[in-house]
Amino acid sequence: MIDKLKIGILGGDQLGTMLIRHAIDYGLNVSVMDKDPNSPGARYTNSFKVGDPMNYEDVIDFGQYLDIITIEKETVNTHALKDLVKKGVKVYPSPDIIDIIQDRYIQKKFLETYDIPVAALVPVLNKKDLSANIHRLPGCLKKCKNSHDGKGSMILHTKEDIDKAFDEPCFLEEWVDIKHEISVIVSRNEKGTVECYDPVMMIFNKQQMVLDFQLCPAHIPKDKAIEACNLAIKTAEALNLVGILAVEIFLTTDGRLLVNELAPRPHNSGHHTVESCTTSQYEQQLRVMLGLPMGDTSLKNTSVLVNVFEPAAYRKKSIEDALKVILCSNDVHMHLYGKREGTAGSRMGHINITEDTIENALSKATMIRHILRGSYGQH
Repeated sequence: MIDKLKIGILGGDQLGTMLIRHAIDYGLNVSVMDKDPNSPGARYTNSFKVGDPMNYEDVIDFGQYLDIITIEKETVNTHALKDLVKKGVKVYPSPDIIDIIQDRYIQKKFLETYDIPVAALVPVLNKKDLSANIHRLPGCLKKCKNSHDGKGSMILHTKEDIDKAFDEPCFLEEWVDIKHEISVIVSRNEKGTVECYDPVMMIFNKQQMVLDFQLCPAHIPKDKAIEACNLAIKTAEALNLVGILAVEIFLTTDGRLLVNELAPRPHNSGHHTVESCTTSQYEQQLRVMLGLPMGDTSLKNTSVLVNVFEPAAYRKKSIEDALKVILCSNDVHMHLYGKREGTAGSRMGHINITEDTIENALSKATMIRHILRGSYGQH
């Protein structure tokens, strides 16, 4: 019986906690390990362990008595996970996939091997190495490891920018004129069955380099939407994925689709699936891990997702009042992550807006974003 299985999640942030909420519907016992004893995951399970997902011994101690382990972030010890697999623990995604994802340069070269289009790139070990590639500027410099939410990327326009560049293993990508950034969530089970969600369009906050809001379905030509889904499916099959994969893609001004980044787990760009799709990305992940039939990924209604950011400390009351006003609207679904108070500008939650048309959803999103900006003290 699946309700007897012991499930473990490495990482206790919002993606893990949202997976727990869906696991409750399946009667599952879920354990969580995170190095932060005050992470949101500690609030949603009576089996929480303080430990570092990157530490070999911590991962072994956490996982050795579990049946299934999954992740909510890629910064985990894959050597420990491989040893747990040898002991009979099922790990989703496989440690081999996580190895590929952890190094973004290796990830890009893997994609090239399977003729999956990416921006042209060259490895650079340090600033000295970068100086030998001045002729490639302008370009985008990206750290190979330990980067997320745009913090591991920077645009270099001229040789003068090299002084402020990362001085560690990176790769330099060609300058690409991006028209839209989209994401496709794809799921695949052990039998090789694939289900794909509709592409979403992501709009980023240029100052903070985090997702501001997103639209589903993406406002792109139908042939490009089909092409994006086919790219996601091809990538999942190349990885021999069993689980969920987010494929982030650039649509360039000249009509090319270039895969930018992969995440082999539920992803922030799939938050909308909870209200907008027949089967959410979280339930789909559970179905795959449990060997159950995959769910229908059809879009039930259009949606706009708006991120909610942590305000300055003196504006706490303002955002509480703003959220009360926002919740007076119909078809507005609030998800607060239960994080400890963070720095101003960090994500504290998101709001899903569901409507019969994208125009109606966008109109409501515009109103909500205006209210939120006022609560942050922005104009």
